[in-house]
Amino acid sequence: MLKLFRFEKGIITEISAEDGKLNHALGQAHWVDAQEPEKPEREGLQNLMRLDLPISDEMEEIEASARYFVDQAGIHVHSMFLTQSEGRHTTSSVACILQPNRLITIRDTELADFRLLRMRARRGQVESHSPAELLVTLLEQKVENLADNLEDIHRNLENTSYLVLEEENSDLEEAIAQLAKSEDSNGKIRLCLMDTQRAISFLLRHLRAYPELQESCREIMRDIDTLMSHTTFLFDKINFLMDSTQGFINIEQNQIIKIFSIAAVVFLPPTLVASMYGMNFVNMPELQWMLGYPWALGLMLVSGITPYLLFKYKGWL
Repeated sequence: MLKLFRFEKGIITEISAEDGKLNHALGQAHWVDAQEPEKPEREGLQNLMRLDLPISDEMEEIEASARYFVDQAGIHVHSMFLTQSEGRHTTSSVACILQPNRLITIRDTELADFRLLRMRARRGQVESHSPAELLVTLLEQKVENLADNLEDIHRNLENTSYLVLEEENSDLEEAIAQLAKSEDSNGKIRLCLMDTQRAISFLLRHLRAYPELQESCREIMRDIDTLMSHTTFLFDKINFLMDSTQGFINIEQNQIIKIFSIAAVVFLPPTLVASMYGMNFVNMPELQWMLGYPWALGLMLVSGITPYLLFKYKGWL
């Protein structure tokens, strides 16, 4: 699927590609957003760029030389974007190819950042005069979205903190599951921030003809530094809550073990008495004793109550 846009006096407007006029529309577009392009669309883009489009494996390469480079087609930036799948955060790489008169973005999935950018563009809330400015705007919006996700994680951690530290009879296993999910999301956000930091650093070296964009890039870098510190704080908070949750679980387990231990000690003397009087030797003096049965029951009762009272006196119960 291709979505094509033009810049008209700083305003981004969408243009449609009619059947049979795809190549003409591609030539007129300043921004080509390709999401899983079909074969005709891919061929049209390759003819326009005069090179093969990157595939998914190439976009996922982690080496800087593979993710950020310049060739005859333009400036290549393969950046990670945050997305959600089945309630969990995942990352998806987007290949951004910046040419003098065109920005081409190639991706495999629908992303909230692109959906929001298109919506804001239709409302006239995005101003862009060049493909380079649009690329910087896209990365800036990406950082804003990551900041919003960090706020959501912080809010979830506040709820988990109340669940662990204040709520009585809380489900600690559920708290651990929530903390693990928050840790995973925070890690992916930090990875996206680091990737954006590298992308902005690369663009700063190749956008020297746009001093106003360089200043915008520096502002984005300052925002990223702040957010990186915030992710560190969230990691510390997650670790604290995880340690606290495991500590409370250990306390609960120790309480259970304590109850079993006390029960074993309390019932040990009566068991010993019952074992002694359960023997049937011929020469046992109490074997024919008429009061032997109530005597044994009383002795077992006293031997069981005595350790219990001793534990209460010592404050162990």
